[in-house]
Amino acid sequence: MVKWIRLWMVATVVVLFFSPFTLEADDGPSLLTLRQCIDLSLLRNPLWLSAEEDYQASLARVRQAKAFPQPSLEFDLDLQPSLLNFRESGESYFGVSQTVEFPGRRSLRGKIAAFESREFLADKNLLRLEIIFQVKEAFYSVLLADEKRKYAVQDLELARDFLEKAEAKYEAGDVAKVEVVRAGVEASKAATTLKLSDNDVLLAGARLNYLLGRTKLEPLEIKGDLVRAAVPIDREALVQKAVKARPEMDRARAGLEKEERRKTDAVMSYLPDFDVSLSRHRITGELKTWDFTLSFPIPLFFWQPSRGRIAETRANIRSLERQSEDLVNRISLEVGQACLNARTAADQIALFEKEILTQAEDVYNLILFSFQEGEIGGIELIDARRTLLEARKAYADALYNYSITLAALEKSVGEPIEGDIYE
Repeated sequence: MVKWIRLWMVATVVVLFFSPFTLEADDGPSLLTLRQCIDLSLLRNPLWLSAEEDYQASLARVRQAKAFPQPSLEFDLDLQPSLLNFRESGESYFGVSQTVEFPGRRSLRGKIAAFESREFLADKNLLRLEIIFQVKEAFYSVLLADEKRKYAVQDLELARDFLEKAEAKYEAGDVAKVEVVRAGVEASKAATTLKLSDNDVLLAGARLNYLLGRTKLEPLEIKGDLVRAAVPIDREALVQKAVKARPEMDRARAGLEKEERRKTDAVMSYLPDFDVSLSRHRITGELKTWDFTLSFPIPLFFWQPSRGRIAETRANIRSLERQSEDLVNRISLEVGQACLNARTAADQIALFEKEILTQAEDVYNLILFSFQEGEIGGIELIDARRTLLEARKAYADALYNYSITLAALEKSVGEPIEGDIYE
Protein backbone atom coordinates (compact mmCIF):
# COMPACT_ATOMS: atom_id res chain seq x y z
CA MET A 1 0.00 0.00 0.00
CA VAL A 2 2.80 2.39 0.93
CA LYS A 3 4.55 1.53 -2.32
CA TRP A 4 1.51 2.53 -4.41
CA ILE A 5 1.17 5.80 -2.50
CA ARG A 6 4.80 6.67 -3.22
CA LEU A 7 4.37 5.87 -6.91
CA TRP A 8 1.27 8.12 -7.03
CA MET A 9 3.13 11.03 -5.39
CA VAL A 10 6.07 10.68 -7.80
CA ALA A 11 3.70 10.63 -10.79
CA THR A 12 1.91 13.74 -9.50
CA VAL A 13 5.18 15.65 -9.11
CA VAL A 14 6.28 14.67 -12.63
CA VAL A 15 2.96 15.80 -14.14
CA LEU A 16 3.05 19.13 -12.31
CA PHE A 17 6.69 19.71 -13.21
CA PHE A 18 6.16 19.14 -16.91
CA SER A 19 2.75 20.83 -16.96
CA PRO A 20 2.40 23.46 -19.72
CA PHE A 21 1.39 26.00 -17.07
CA THR A 22 4.83 25.78 -15.44
CA LEU A 23 6.59 25.99 -18.81
CA GLU A 24 4.98 29.32 -19.71
CA ALA A 25 7.27 32.29 -19.41
CA ASP A 26 6.23 35.48 -17.72
CA ASP A 27 5.82 37.91 -20.56
CA GLY A 28 5.31 40.85 -18.20
CA PRO A 29 2.37 43.27 -18.37
CA SER A 30 0.27 42.87 -21.49
CA LEU A 31 -0.45 45.77 -23.83
CA LEU A 32 -3.76 47.42 -23.00
CA THR A 33 -5.83 48.91 -25.79
CA LEU A 34 -8.21 51.79 -25.24
CA ARG A 35 -11.17 49.41 -25.34
CA GLN A 36 -9.59 47.22 -22.66
CA CYS A 37 -8.85 50.24 -20.48
CA ILE A 38 -12.46 51.41 -20.65
CA ASP A 39 -13.83 47.93 -19.93
CA LEU A 40 -11.44 47.54 -17.00
CA SER A 41 -12.42 50.93 -15.58
CA LEU A 42 -16.15 50.14 -15.82
CA LEU A 43 -15.45 46.83 -14.11
CA ARG A 44 -13.66 48.38 -11.13
CA ASN A 45 -14.75 52.02 -10.83
CA PRO A 46 -16.44 52.47 -7.41
CA LEU A 47 -18.76 55.23 -8.64
CA TRP A 48 -19.91 53.07 -11.54
CA LEU A 49 -20.50 50.09 -9.25
CA SER A 50 -22.42 52.37 -6.87
CA ALA A 51 -24.57 53.64 -9.76
CA GLU A 52 -25.33 50.06 -10.77
CA GLU A 53 -26.47 49.27 -7.22
CA ASP A 54 -28.67 52.37 -7.18
CA TYR A 55 -30.26 51.26 -10.44
CA GLN A 56 -30.87 47.74 -9.12
CA ALA A 57 -32.46 49.27 -6.01
CA SER A 58 -34.78 51.33 -8.23
CA LEU A 59 -35.84 48.15 -10.06
CA ALA A 60 -36.61 46.57 -6.70
CA ARG A 61 -38.81 49.55 -5.85
CA VAL A 62 -40.84 48.87 -8.99
CA ARG A 63 -41.68 45.43 -7.64
CA GLN A 64 -42.51 46.95 -4.27
CA ALA A 65 -44.85 49.49 -5.86
CA LYS A 66 -46.80 46.71 -7.58
CA ALA A 67 -47.30 44.77 -4.34
CA PHE A 68 -50.83 44.04 -3.14
CA PRO A 69 -51.94 45.40 0.25
CA GLN A 70 -51.45 42.87 3.01
CA PRO A 71 -54.60 41.30 4.50
CA SER A 72 -55.38 41.73 8.19
CA LEU A 73 -56.42 39.05 10.65
CA GLU A 74 -58.86 40.28 13.30
CA PHE A 75 -59.71 38.73 16.64
CA ASP A 76 -61.99 40.58 19.06
CA LEU A 77 -63.21 39.43 22.53
CA ASP A 78 -65.98 41.56 24.08
CA LEU A 79 -68.12 41.50 27.23
CA GLN A 80 -65.38 40.16 29.53
CA PRO A 81 -66.59 39.74 33.17
CA SER A 82 -63.17 40.90 34.38
CA LEU A 83 -60.03 42.39 32.95
CA LEU A 84 -58.31 40.03 30.52
CA ASN A 85 -60.78 37.24 31.26
CA PHE A 86 -60.80 35.94 27.69
CA ARG A 87 -62.28 32.54 28.48
CA GLU A 88 -65.61 33.88 29.80
CA SER A 89 -66.09 36.70 27.29
CA GLY A 90 -69.69 36.98 26.15
CA GLU A 91 -69.01 37.94 22.54
CA SER A 92 -66.17 37.33 20.05
CA TYR A 93 -65.25 38.12 16.49
CA PHE A 94 -62.71 36.24 14.37
CA GLY A 95 -62.20 37.21 10.77
CA VAL A 96 -60.02 38.57 7.97
CA SER A 97 -60.08 41.89 6.12
CA GLN A 98 -58.54 42.99 2.84
CA THR A 99 -58.11 46.37 1.17
CA VAL A 100 -59.07 46.23 -2.50
CA GLU A 101 -57.55 49.11 -4.42
CA PHE A 102 -59.54 50.81 -7.15
CA PRO A 103 -58.78 49.15 -10.52
CA GLY A 104 -55.71 50.60 -12.21
CA ARG A 105 -54.20 52.21 -9.11
CA ARG A 106 -51.64 49.48 -8.43
CA SER A 107 -50.57 49.38 -12.09
CA LEU A 108 -50.25 53.17 -12.14
CA ARG A 109 -48.10 53.10 -9.03
CA GLY A 110 -45.83 50.57 -10.71
CA LYS A 111 -45.47 52.77 -13.80
CA ILE A 112 -44.46 55.73 -11.64
CA ALA A 113 -41.76 53.63 -10.01
CA ALA A 114 -40.66 52.35 -13.44
CA PHE A 115 -40.16 55.90 -14.71
CA GLU A 116 -38.17 56.69 -11.58
CA SER A 117 -36.01 53.68 -12.40
CA ARG A 118 -35.48 55.09 -15.89
CA GLU A 119 -34.20 58.28 -14.29
CA PHE A 120 -31.62 56.27 -12.34
CA LEU A 121 -30.66 54.46 -15.54
CA ALA A 122 -30.15 57.79 -17.30
CA ASP A 123 -27.92 58.99 -14.46
CA LYS A 124 -25.98 55.75 -14.74
CA ASN A 125 -25.51 56.19 -18.50
CA LEU A 126 -24.42 59.78 -17.96
CA LEU A 127 -21.78 58.60 -15.49
CA ARG A 128 -20.66 56.00 -18.04
CA LEU A 129 -20.02 58.75 -20.60
CA GLU A 130 -17.99 60.69 -18.04
CA ILE A 131 -15.90 57.64 -17.08
CA ILE A 132 -15.22 56.83 -20.74
CA PHE A 133 -14.11 60.41 -21.37
CA GLN A 134 -11.80 60.40 -18.34
CA VAL A 135 -10.21 57.12 -19.41
CA LYS A 136 -9.73 58.41 -22.94
CA GLU A 137 -8.19 61.60 -21.64
CA ALA A 138 -5.78 59.67 -19.41
CA PHE A 139 -5.01 57.16 -22.17
CA TYR A 140 -4.11 59.87 -24.68
CA SER A 141 -2.12 61.68 -21.97
CA VAL A 142 0.08 58.60 -21.63
CA LEU A 143 0.55 58.51 -25.40
CA LEU A 144 1.41 62.23 -25.38
CA ALA A 145 3.91 61.79 -22.56
CA ASP A 146 5.55 58.89 -24.42
CA GLU A 147 5.69 60.94 -27.61
CA LYS A 148 7.28 63.93 -25.87
CA ARG A 149 9.78 61.63 -24.20
CA LYS A 150 10.73 60.31 -27.64
CA TYR A 151 11.33 63.87 -28.77
CA ALA A 152 13.36 64.54 -25.64
CA VAL A 153 15.57 61.54 -26.49
CA GLN A 154 16.02 62.88 -30.02
CA ASP A 155 16.86 66.31 -28.65
CA LEU A 156 19.47 64.81 -26.34
CA GLU A 157 21.01 62.97 -29.28
CA LEU A 158 21.14 66.20 -31.28
CA ALA A 159 22.64 68.08 -28.33
CA ARG A 160 25.36 65.46 -27.84
CA ASP A 161 26.06 65.47 -31.56
CA PHE A 162 26.41 69.24 -31.37
CA LEU A 163 28.79 68.84 -28.42
CA GLU A 164 30.93 66.33 -30.31
CA LYS A 165 31.13 68.59 -33.35
CA ALA A 166 31.98 71.61 -31.20
CA GLU A 167 34.77 69.69 -29.46
CA ALA A 168 36.13 68.51 -32.80
CA LYS A 169 36.10 72.04 -34.23
CA TYR A 170 37.75 73.36 -31.06
CA GLU A 171 40.55 70.81 -31.29
CA ALA A 172 41.00 71.81 -34.91
CA GLY A 173 41.20 75.45 -33.87
CA ASP A 174 38.12 76.49 -35.79
CA VAL A 175 36.04 77.73 -32.82
CA ALA A 176 36.64 79.21 -29.42
CA LYS A 177 36.32 77.39 -26.11
CA VAL A 178 33.05 79.19 -25.43
CA GLU A 179 31.39 77.14 -28.20
CA VAL A 180 32.27 73.90 -26.38
CA VAL A 181 30.97 75.29 -23.10
CA ARG A 182 27.76 76.39 -24.77
CA ALA A 183 27.32 72.95 -26.34
CA GLY A 184 27.91 71.28 -22.97
CA VAL A 185 25.24 73.44 -21.35
CA GLU A 186 22.77 72.48 -24.07
CA ALA A 187 23.54 68.79 -23.58
CA SER A 188 22.93 69.14 -19.83
CA LYS A 189 19.63 70.93 -20.46
CA ALA A 190 18.56 68.19 -22.85
CA ALA A 191 19.41 65.52 -20.27
CA THR A 192 17.38 67.37 -17.64
CA THR A 193 14.44 67.67 -20.05
CA LEU A 194 14.59 63.91 -20.63
CA LYS A 195 14.38 63.27 -16.88
CA LEU A 196 11.36 65.56 -16.63
CA SER A 197 9.78 63.69 -19.53
CA ASP A 198 10.33 60.42 -17.66
CA ASN A 199 8.48 61.89 -14.69
CA ASP A 200 5.63 63.00 -16.95
CA VAL A 201 5.33 59.45 -18.28
CA LEU A 202 5.15 58.07 -14.73
CA LEU A 203 2.54 60.64 -13.66
CA ALA A 204 0.37 60.03 -16.72
CA GLY A 205 0.58 56.28 -16.16
CA ALA A 206 -0.30 56.69 -12.48
CA ARG A 207 -3.46 58.63 -13.36
CA LEU A 208 -4.53 55.99 -15.87
CA ASN A 209 -3.80 53.25 -13.32
CA TYR A 210 -5.99 55.07 -10.82
CA LEU A 211 -8.90 55.13 -13.27
CA LEU A 212 -8.36 51.43 -13.98
CA GLY A 213 -8.45 50.53 -10.29
CA ARG A 214 -4.78 49.55 -10.26
CA THR A 215 -1.94 50.63 -7.97
CA LYS A 216 -0.40 53.91 -9.08
CA LEU A 217 3.10 52.61 -9.89
CA GLU A 218 2.00 49.29 -11.33
CA PRO A 219 3.75 48.65 -14.69
CA LEU A 220 1.53 49.88 -17.49
CA GLU A 221 1.93 49.36 -21.21
CA ILE A 222 -0.68 50.56 -23.64
CA LYS A 223 -1.23 50.08 -27.34
CA GLY A 224 -2.33 53.08 -29.32
CA ASP A 225 -1.29 56.00 -31.49
CA LEU A 226 -1.95 59.71 -31.32
CA VAL A 227 -2.13 59.91 -35.09
CA ARG A 228 -5.61 59.08 -36.32
CA ALA A 229 -7.64 59.57 -39.45
CA ALA A 230 -9.78 62.66 -39.73
CA VAL A 231 -13.45 62.15 -38.89
CA PRO A 232 -16.09 63.94 -40.99
CA ILE A 233 -18.24 66.18 -38.82
CA ASP A 234 -21.82 67.20 -39.64
CA ARG A 235 -22.95 69.59 -36.93
CA GLU A 236 -26.69 69.48 -37.66
CA ALA A 237 -26.78 65.68 -37.83
CA LEU A 238 -24.81 65.40 -34.59
CA VAL A 239 -27.14 67.82 -32.81
CA GLN A 240 -30.16 65.75 -33.84
CA LYS A 241 -28.39 62.58 -32.73
CA ALA A 242 -27.47 64.16 -29.39
CA VAL A 243 -31.05 65.23 -28.67
CA LYS A 244 -32.12 61.61 -29.07
CA ALA A 245 -29.14 59.89 -27.45
CA ARG A 246 -28.10 62.07 -24.50
CA PRO A 247 -28.94 60.47 -21.15
CA GLU A 248 -30.15 63.82 -19.84
CA MET A 249 -32.84 63.88 -22.52
CA ASP A 250 -33.97 60.39 -21.58
CA ARG A 251 -34.05 61.45 -17.95
CA ALA A 252 -36.14 64.49 -18.82
CA ARG A 253 -38.57 62.37 -20.84
CA ALA A 254 -38.84 59.84 -18.02
CA GLY A 255 -39.42 62.63 -15.48
CA LEU A 256 -42.15 64.14 -17.62
CA GLU A 257 -43.87 60.78 -18.02
CA LYS A 258 -43.59 60.16 -14.30
CA GLU A 259 -45.25 63.47 -13.46
CA GLU A 260 -48.04 62.73 -15.93
CA ARG A 261 -48.69 59.45 -14.15
CA ARG A 262 -48.52 61.18 -10.79
CA LYS A 263 -51.15 63.65 -11.97
CA THR A 264 -53.36 60.74 -13.03
CA ASP A 265 -52.80 59.15 -9.65
CA ALA A 266 -53.80 62.39 -7.96
CA VAL A 267 -57.02 62.53 -10.00
CA MET A 268 -57.71 58.93 -9.04
CA SER A 269 -57.63 59.97 -5.41
CA TYR A 270 -61.31 60.84 -5.96
CA LEU A 271 -61.95 57.15 -6.54
CA PRO A 272 -62.13 55.13 -3.34
CA ASP A 273 -60.40 51.95 -2.28
CA PHE A 274 -62.59 49.29 -0.70
CA ASP A 275 -62.12 47.49 2.59
CA VAL A 276 -63.72 44.05 2.67
CA SER A 277 -63.89 41.98 5.84
CA LEU A 278 -65.43 38.64 6.75
CA SER A 279 -65.64 37.45 10.36
CA ARG A 280 -67.20 34.74 12.50
CA HIS A 281 -69.46 36.24 15.22
CA ARG A 282 -70.17 34.41 18.48
CA ILE A 283 -72.54 35.51 21.29
CA THR A 284 -72.90 33.37 24.40
CA GLY A 285 -76.14 31.40 24.36
CA GLU A 286 -76.94 32.18 20.73
CA LEU A 287 -76.12 30.66 17.37
CA LYS A 288 -72.81 31.51 15.75
CA THR A 289 -73.21 33.89 12.80
CA TRP A 290 -71.12 35.46 10.01
CA ASP A 291 -70.46 39.16 9.50
CA PHE A 292 -69.56 40.75 6.15
CA THR A 293 -68.40 44.38 5.96
CA LEU A 294 -67.75 46.59 2.93
CA SER A 295 -66.44 50.11 3.56
CA PHE A 296 -64.95 52.90 1.45
CA PRO A 297 -64.08 56.55 2.12
CA ILE A 298 -66.33 59.34 0.92
CA PRO A 299 -64.44 62.20 -0.83
CA LEU A 300 -66.31 64.81 1.17
CA PHE A 301 -63.48 67.36 1.01
CA PHE A 302 -63.10 66.91 -2.74
CA TRP A 303 -61.20 70.16 -3.33
CA GLN A 304 -58.13 69.10 -1.31
CA PRO A 305 -56.57 66.85 -4.01
CA SER A 306 -57.05 69.56 -6.65
CA ARG A 307 -55.30 72.16 -4.53
CA GLY A 308 -52.62 69.75 -3.38
CA ARG A 309 -51.24 66.90 -5.42
CA ILE A 310 -52.86 67.81 -8.74
CA ALA A 311 -51.65 71.40 -8.57
CA GLU A 312 -48.17 70.17 -7.62
CA THR A 313 -47.91 67.75 -10.53
CA ARG A 314 -49.18 70.32 -13.02
CA ALA A 315 -46.50 72.76 -11.87
CA ASN A 316 -43.86 70.03 -12.07
CA ILE A 317 -44.90 69.19 -15.62
CA ARG A 318 -44.63 72.82 -16.72
CA SER A 319 -41.23 73.08 -15.04
CA LEU A 320 -39.93 69.93 -16.73
CA GLU A 321 -41.14 71.15 -20.11
CA ARG A 322 -39.16 74.37 -19.65
CA GLN A 323 -36.13 72.41 -18.49
CA SER A 324 -36.36 70.18 -21.57
CA GLU A 325 -36.38 73.24 -23.82
CA ASP A 326 -33.30 74.60 -22.08
CA LEU A 327 -31.63 71.19 -22.26
CA VAL A 328 -32.12 71.00 -26.03
CA ASN A 329 -30.58 74.48 -26.41
CA ARG A 330 -27.67 73.59 -24.12
CA ILE A 331 -26.98 70.33 -25.96
CA SER A 332 -27.03 72.16 -29.28
CA LEU A 333 -24.52 74.67 -27.91
CA GLU A 334 -22.24 71.96 -26.47
CA VAL A 335 -22.23 69.94 -29.68
CA GLY A 336 -21.58 73.07 -31.75
CA GLN A 337 -18.62 74.06 -29.59
CA ALA A 338 -17.23 70.51 -29.66
CA CYS A 339 -17.55 70.41 -33.46
CA LEU A 340 -15.72 73.72 -33.76
CA ASN A 341 -12.94 72.55 -31.44
CA ALA A 342 -12.51 69.31 -33.38
CA ARG A 343 -12.33 71.13 -36.72
CA THR A 344 -9.81 73.62 -35.34
CA ALA A 345 -7.63 70.81 -33.99
CA ALA A 346 -7.80 69.01 -37.35
CA ASP A 347 -6.74 72.21 -39.14
CA GLN A 348 -3.79 72.62 -36.77
CA ILE A 349 -2.62 69.06 -37.51
CA ALA A 350 -2.84 69.70 -41.24
CA LEU A 351 -0.84 72.92 -40.86
CA PHE A 352 1.91 71.16 -38.91
CA GLU A 353 2.13 68.27 -41.35
CA LYS A 354 2.14 70.42 -44.50
CA GLU A 355 4.29 73.35 -43.41
CA ILE A 356 5.61 73.82 -39.87
CA LEU A 357 7.36 70.47 -39.29
CA THR A 358 8.91 70.38 -42.75
CA GLN A 359 10.11 73.97 -42.50
CA ALA A 360 11.57 73.46 -39.01
CA GLU A 361 13.48 70.34 -40.13
CA ASP A 362 14.75 72.03 -43.30
CA VAL A 363 15.95 75.07 -41.36
CA TYR A 364 17.72 72.90 -38.79
CA ASN A 365 19.47 70.79 -41.44
CA LEU A 366 20.53 73.94 -43.33
CA ILE A 367 21.94 75.61 -40.23
CA LEU A 368 23.64 72.37 -39.14
CA PHE A 369 25.40 72.21 -42.52
CA SER A 370 26.43 75.85 -42.23
CA PHE A 371 27.79 75.21 -38.71
CA GLN A 372 29.80 72.24 -39.93
CA GLU A 373 31.20 74.36 -42.72
CA GLY A 374 32.16 77.07 -40.24
CA GLU A 375 29.89 79.66 -41.73
CA ILE A 376 27.89 80.32 -38.53
CA GLY A 377 28.35 79.89 -34.79
CA GLY A 378 26.70 77.57 -32.31
CA ILE A 379 24.05 80.04 -31.20
CA GLU A 380 22.20 79.81 -34.51
CA LEU A 381 22.33 76.02 -34.36
CA ILE A 382 21.00 76.01 -30.79
CA ASP A 383 18.08 78.24 -31.80
CA ALA A 384 17.29 76.03 -34.78
CA ARG A 385 17.38 72.90 -32.63
CA ARG A 386 15.07 74.47 -30.05
CA THR A 387 12.68 75.57 -32.80
CA LEU A 388 12.62 72.03 -34.19
CA LEU A 389 11.97 70.56 -30.74
CA GLU A 390 9.18 73.01 -29.97
CA ALA A 391 7.57 72.32 -33.34
CA ARG A 392 7.61 68.57 -32.67
CA LYS A 393 6.15 69.03 -29.20
CA ALA A 394 3.49 71.39 -30.53
CA TYR A 395 2.61 68.81 -33.18
CA ALA A 396 2.21 66.15 -30.47
CA ASP A 397 -0.01 68.56 -28.52
CA ALA A 398 -2.12 69.11 -31.64
CA LEU A 399 -2.54 65.34 -32.11
CA TYR A 400 -3.51 65.02 -28.45
CA ASN A 401 -5.96 67.93 -28.66
CA TYR A 402 -7.65 66.39 -31.70
CA SER A 403 -8.14 63.06 -29.92
CA ILE A 404 -9.49 64.83 -26.84
CA THR A 405 -11.84 67.05 -28.84
CA LEU A 406 -13.24 63.99 -30.59
CA ALA A 407 -13.70 62.30 -27.20
CA ALA A 408 -15.46 65.42 -25.92
CA LEU A 409 -17.62 65.48 -29.04
CA GLU A 410 -18.65 61.85 -28.52
CA LYS A 411 -19.45 62.68 -24.91
CA SER A 412 -21.59 65.67 -25.93
CA VAL A 413 -23.41 63.57 -28.54
CA GLY A 414 -23.88 60.62 -26.20
CA GLU A 415 -22.86 57.92 -28.65
CA PRO A 416 -20.13 57.17 -31.22
CA ILE A 417 -19.59 59.72 -33.95
CA GLU A 418 -18.34 57.20 -36.44
CA GLY A 419 -17.50 53.55 -35.79
CA ASP A 420 -16.74 52.31 -32.29
CA ILE A 421 -16.68 54.70 -29.36
CA TYR A 422 -13.68 52.83 -27.95
CA GLU A 423 -11.49 53.34 -31.00
